[in-house]
Amino acid sequence: MPERLLTDTVHVAVHAPDDIIRAGLVSFLGRDRSIREVLPAKIQDADVIVVVVDVVDASALEGLRGLSNAPTPSFLVVAKYWRSDISAAIDCGVRAVLWRDAFTPAVFIRTLLTVAGGGGSLPPTLQGALMSQVQWTNREVLAPRGLTASGVSPREVDVLRLVAEGKELSEIAAKLSYSERTVKYTLYGLMKRLRLRNRAHAVSYAIRAGII
Repeated sequence: MPERLLTDTVHVAVHAPDDIIRAGLVSFLGRDRSIREVLPAKIQDADVIVVVVDVVDASALEGLRGLSNAPTPSFLVVAKYWRSDISAAIDCGVRAVLWRDAFTPAVFIRTLLTVAGGGGSLPPTLQGALMSQVQWTNREVLAPRGLTASGVSPREVDVLRLVAEGKELSEIAAKLSYSERTVKYTLYGLMKRLRLRNRAHAVSYAIRAGII
């Protein structure tokens, strides 16, 4: 998720199974002057949506999808148990998870601000599950097809790295033992697929995405 620039105020919406839990979480928001509550009628204005559930499962994730019309809602989930695909949760906009038994007001506020700034925070067990899924997908699904999770092929990465070093197409071709036409088509295909305007834009995209 791209890093977001924080404004002076972080708007937070809170969804909880009962009014007492919700009131408690809302009271914690007052510990940081940069945080403001967003009422349900204005949920589309929230930077972070906090959801409290006992069990994160397929049904809970379906509920997340219906909470906001924002293109990329960011959810902080406070839960007891996890019984769902972590990748599916991330697709739903989940950026952080706090276990109820490890919850403190200070951690809650710190995690809220992390998510609002474009970061994420997952418990170690969920981080491990996510890494295993990424590794399996890369090895079993993407690599056999010459693809990577970034959407950029190894050949394209090599070309981008040399473009970033200021090399001309002829120099890149000689370095990689490709024809100059192959290098040109590789760059053109990448820019067209990712809707990049020119070589400088392609290099900038690759650096921001951590590809090179």
